[in-house]
Amino acid sequence: MASPVSSLPASNSAGITSTQKSALTLLASLFFMWGFITVINNTLLPHLRSVFDLTYTQTTWIESVWFIAYFVASIPSAKLIERIGYKHSMVVGLLIMAVGALVMIPAARIPSYGVVLTALFIIAAGITLLQVAANPYVAVIGPAESASSRLNLVQAFNSMGTTFAPLFGGYLILSRSASGNVEGGAAVLTMEQRLADAQSVQLPYFIVAMVLVVLAVVIARYKLPDLDAATRRLDAADRKNHSLWKHRNLLLGIPAIFIYLIAEIGVSNLFINFVSAPEIGNLTHTQASNYLFLLWGGMMVGRFVGSQLMRKYQAENVLAWAATGAFIVMMLTVLASGKLAMWSLISVGLFHSIMFPTIFTLGIRGLGPLTEEGSGLLIMAIAGGALVVVQGRLADMFGLQASFLLTAVCELYVLFYAIWGCKVTSAEPEQHLTAPTNN
Repeated sequence: MASPVSSLPASNSAGITSTQKSALTLLASLFFMWGFITVINNTLLPHLRSVFDLTYTQTTWIESVWFIAYFVASIPSAKLIERIGYKHSMVVGLLIMAVGALVMIPAARIPSYGVVLTALFIIAAGITLLQVAANPYVAVIGPAESASSRLNLVQAFNSMGTTFAPLFGGYLILSRSASGNVEGGAAVLTMEQRLADAQSVQLPYFIVAMVLVVLAVVIARYKLPDLDAATRRLDAADRKNHSLWKHRNLLLGIPAIFIYLIAEIGVSNLFINFVSAPEIGNLTHTQASNYLFLLWGGMMVGRFVGSQLMRKYQAENVLAWAATGAFIVMMLTVLASGKLAMWSLISVGLFHSIMFPTIFTLGIRGLGPLTEEGSGLLIMAIAGGALVVVQGRLADMFGLQASFLLTAVCELYVLFYAIWGCKVTSAEPEQHLTAPTNN
């Protein structure tokens, strides 16, 4: 599950050395694991909603805490990377995630909603450290013109993790719980059933913790190229001559990622509850988790396809078409019913697939020596996922189906960014990698 992917397709590694390609292959494992552990939450949320008898607002607060960690931990993560380097920061990030996964075990035994939130915050802080290190690493490890294609390719392995996670969570969490086997998604549990359901998360998170520790050991022993020289911040005197405020693609890219995350996380978090509803799919939560597999599978396929398309077409054009498709299927989700509404929501994964990595690489395009600072701000914008609580509130007030209008509006901003917002206005001199050294 977490062993390094054997190799990346050769067609996407043109222009990089064998050492850099090897590093990208190992990084694909990191992307897989943080995608995997993030989407376990999507099976965990409907489970916890039944265990703790939560409203939709309270349920989405669980995911909001997860993404608040991105806002809190991004700048400390960047400073830690400056201090100890990319490789050791990745190891620390994996170990922090493992600690958070282990905290889920006593949280389930008590059971305690507060301790669950604490455990998820710790896991998310570790993922933030990995994100701050790995995304710009992939973006600068090869030619600038293929950065979007390269990041989409590696992010496809992230989507592979998100694709398999619902099956893992559905089998080890939902299928082993009373709340996960009720048709229509509604369950009234006795206290004994709630305690048993809460404890069903212990084994999955113990397995995840062990895999993270093993992966941390593998990376600690692996010789990664040292890219610190290529991404080092400017000294104070030189920094005065450069300004992030001149770069429209970055300034509008930050809200683009923030807003896109509201859309992606809202869809994935409320997916099981939506397709389980009697008027939509009338499924058990366990059955619905299998359809969540298709949602994330669409993202995986879309990223592999998008990586190839961006070798022929401009990244912003591919992004514009994806945003248009996403808007159309989200409006179908809101206005249709039954299987049509269910399958339109599933299909949005295909259109969402290329959005984050493409916005990220368009956002740092032309930043030159400001790339590190710009990357940190873009990763911080992932905190937009915390505002999924807004959709939870809309679902409580106007109904779950109507709440997806918020997602449709988010797609329109991404379309605006692709058409106009991503244009480079003041390109800085490009940074060049020095010969890689072992660290």
